[in-house]
Amino acid sequence: MNASMTTLRKNLIIAMSVLGMGAASLTVHAQEAAASAPAASTKMQHEGHRGGNPAERMAKYQARLHDKLKLTAAQEPAWATFTAANAPKKPMGDWKAKREAMAKLSAPERMEQWIAMSKERIANQESRLASLKTFYAVLTPEQKKVFDDSVPGGKHGGHRGGHRGAHDGMQQHPKAG
Repeated sequence: MNASMTTLRKNLIIAMSVLGMGAASLTVHAQEAAASAPAASTKMQHEGHRGGNPAERMAKYQARLHDKLKLTAAQEPAWATFTAANAPKKPMGDWKAKREAMAKLSAPERMEQWIAMSKERIANQESRLASLKTFYAVLTPEQKKVFDDSVPGGKHGGHRGGHRGAHDGMQQHPKAG
């Protein structure tokens, strides 16, 4: 056997060993996840991550944030404007029907639809940003810290896993710590 065959054989053995260890690790992880799944599922449902009405979860989130901020009477109008600007604009609709309609379009037409939807999302985000800046400007430094730590991406309100997709802003992340 020549040197290149020996090297190839060694590399193949190493690769197979690494794959075997990875598979074993995944098996153990899957078994641990399966064992804890019922408890985790119950906990997630309890915390409002699954099921339920998104508008209700959002209202509860906003109530908790409002309480944490300890807003003054003078700040209440800015809060009302801010929360109104972050309210869901329209129902999500029938995704299955939308997918079927998109499937009937040509590739360039689908791309045009995706771009139009992206522009709409960006316009919504820009509107939310304007309302956020207006509200944020009336907060005290202490309230700004609470707010920063409580909304998505902050110290206690960051993403905790799960599907996030193209979601944006407070509207889509009602669970803050």
